[in-house]
Parts: sequence; C-alpha cells; structure tokens
Amino acid sequence: MKAEPQKEHQWLQKFVGEWIFEGEASMEPGKPPEKFRWTEKVRTLGDLWILAECQAEMPGCGPSATVLTIGYDPSKGKFVGTFVASMMTHLWVYEGTLDATGRVLSLDTEGPNMATEGKTAKYKDVYEFQSDDHRVVTSHMLGDDGQWHTFMTAEYHRKKPARRRK
Repeated sequence: MKAEPQKEHQWLQKFVGEWIFEGEASMEPGKPPEKFRWTEKVRTLGDLWILAECQAEMPGCGPSATVLTIGYDPSKGKFVGTFVASMMTHLWVYEGTLDATGRVLSLDTEGPNMATEGKTAKYKDVYEFQSDDHRVVTSHMLGDDGQWHTFMTAEYHRKKPARRRK
C-alpha cells in the first residue's frame, strides 16, 4: 500500500530546512507574555510527511524539546499531524486546511484548557508563509466567550535562504 504524493504533500516541502524563531507566549492567564528564541530542524519522512524538531530553553520550563509532524490525508481532504513536547503530557492531534492563496495552513486541535484546569478547549495553530524563508505562526485558544484568543506568536526565519529555481 504505497501512497502517491499529492500536491499538498509537495506543498509541505516549504517547511524543510533549518529555522530560527523568536516569539512570545502567554504562559499563564493574567500574566504578561514571555519571550523565547528557538531553533528548528525540519526534515521529510519519505515524500508524505514533515518532522519538525525544536530544542531550547522554554520560559518557566527549562530545557525543552518538541516534535511536530504534518502530512496530508487525501481520504479526509485535510492536512493531519501531531505535536508533542517534553514539558507536557498531552499528545496534540491536528486536522486542518490550506487557504486558497496557498500561503496559510490552519490546523485545529483540542487539548487541556490553559485557563481552566480540568477542562478542555479548542485550539488553532496558523502557519503563514510570508516568503519561502519567512513564516509566522500564531496559536489561538477558543475562550468561554466564543472568541479566539491569541496566546503565542512566533516569527520563523530560515537559517540559509532557500535556493531560487531558475
């Protein structure tokens, strides 16, 4: 059962490479955002998946590591993926879509509510490619008020600019 890569799998190649990113996140409700700087290495798993691995100091958590996977499931017509982090026990499972411009990937998930212990909440991570070598990621949580609240924003810059095709 060998799956053939679709155009969506080819789109994921934009992520491949080494990135430096800086951002800020609200680590606890009611507290000011904390700044962070991480490095990320993204590689492929065959032609169908990307794996993004990060390591850095996480504010309030010390040395931390994360792994993100993203692929595309043609039977669902959606991008799918997972996220795990050394500082949390929840396995985040994603499903999402690419916008009509081909620049913005939105991934939806559900997990522990950061504002209310013991509850779950809906989350959305948005990956926007501003160029081949620059992307912005924002993370949002759906609040009890029915509004999406941004709790993390990060600017990613490729360590070595992508080669331009002639």
